[in-house]
Amino acid sequence: MDALTGPLRLRPYYTLAPSEARLQPSFADGVVAATQIAGRSPPILSGIATREIQVAGAAGPIPARVYRPTDAPVGVPLPVIVYFHGGGWVIADRNVYDASARALARESSAVVLSVDYRRAPEFRFPAQHDDALASYRWTVANAPSIGGDPARIAVAGESAGGNLAIATAIAARDAGLPAPIHILSIYPIAGSDLNTPSYQENANAMPLNRAAMAWFLHHTLRTDADASDPRINLVAANLSGLPPVTIIAAQIDPLRSEGEMLTERLRAAGVTVERREYPRVTHEFFGSDMLLPEAKTAQVYAGARLRAAFVRNIADPTK
Repeated sequence: MDALTGPLRLRPYYTLAPSEARLQPSFADGVVAATQIAGRSPPILSGIATREIQVAGAAGPIPARVYRPTDAPVGVPLPVIVYFHGGGWVIADRNVYDASARALARESSAVVLSVDYRRAPEFRFPAQHDDALASYRWTVANAPSIGGDPARIAVAGESAGGNLAIATAIAARDAGLPAPIHILSIYPIAGSDLNTPSYQENANAMPLNRAAMAWFLHHTLRTDADASDPRINLVAANLSGLPPVTIIAAQIDPLRSEGEMLTERLRAAGVTVERREYPRVTHEFFGSDMLLPEAKTAQVYAGARLRAAFVRNIADPTK
């Protein structure tokens, strides 16, 4: 594990400083490299227009990217998805997770706002969660400025971002903000127990394993007590009153068990939740549709769930 591995010559995160880890090729880079090795054509990026903006974070403006389907009717407000990227709250950004944001815009026929929240360890917990809530608050107030419908806003995210999506919905509830109409949480960090069955089964999995997750938590949390904070440990949070949730899971993922537990806790709290697990794929698979058919299937499923929520909200804005 300490040797340089694979054609991209990656080193394990736990051997690196965060600044060094951010310079390594990402999972998305690996997908591109594997596609080239397989002799496949690069993806066609037409159909989605993007623009860079800034939104209000908790401590000042933060970068964000707006994705809008080019075939959407001009002048017609679209549903909005506030999307939070993964990377353990330490690495990655909106560029690394560009494929996922594009897929959600394409499959849900919505505007996607992909937010670059502050990262640890420069800004430790709860800076990421504070920025996520602030960006959601900004979207509620400013959706028309990005061509969005303020009555149809969902939250979504992957891994650390999947955690932020649910934590943001909880924080919005507690702050008295309008609730998102749906939560899409893709293989979320939902706990801090690194000895669950899936952690034991996938202790040395790639691209995420126990050592990497311990490294992320070490660089994100201020103290050991933060690991029990319900914003990190979602399985212990008050989940009542949340909007419907869709959880996407990967079989080869140390986070799988906590996602299963989160599903159970949501149902016990009376929240409508649907979880779908994809076999033979790893953590981070969602954005790799140019390589993995399971990713495309998951994207279509996520888009269908979001579109259904958006349509229901048009028919009955109280839902």
